[in-house]
Amino acid sequence: MEQKAVQKKVTKDMTIGDVVREFPSSIEVLMANGVHCVGCHVSYHETLEEGFKGHGMSDEDVVRVVKEINKSIAADKTDPSLPIAFTKKAVDKVLDLMKQQKKEGHGLRIKIMPGGCSGFSYGFDFDKKAGKDDEIIDQKSLKVFVDKETLGMMRGSKVDFVDSLQGSGFKISNPNAAGTCGCGQSFR
Repeated sequence: MEQKAVQKKVTKDMTIGDVVREFPSSIEVLMANGVHCVGCHVSYHETLEEGFKGHGMSDEDVVRVVKEINKSIAADKTDPSLPIAFTKKAVDKVLDLMKQQKKEGHGLRIKIMPGGCSGFSYGFDFDKKAGKDDEIIDQKSLKVFVDKETLGMMRGSKVDFVDSLQGSGFKISNPNAAGTCGCGQSFR
């Protein structure tokens, strides 16, 4: 009998911090519904329901927004068989940047470098071809080049693109990171 992957669903009892950390695409849904404090230190300890009610939402609004978040998450599926998976929004943004920089046909290089306030930071660049020791990850219309050391530190990661009032950028959910800095640009 074939087992289907069970997708975790967001519930109103989950903390805002856990939801945002695990499902970055939820940020846009939260902000579209008037919850703009997703980066505030208080909101991370509140449940979704507490945060929504604090913003004047009714019980019906809470149910509706939780459904919207789950719909957004379902639409943002990644291929779990890939060592590093990109959401469709992240792939589309990389391809758009390639076009803007006249780098069509290149691949995206991801490299972990020492630095940042937590010890390591992510580097992104466009490369014409993979190096001899790179693993090539095929994200359908995008080739991603990753050296073995970086891959070891990022295996199982998900890359998303988030556009919010606090800023736009790539959000990396790395299960190998022991912690991240406040700005989210570096990790340990």
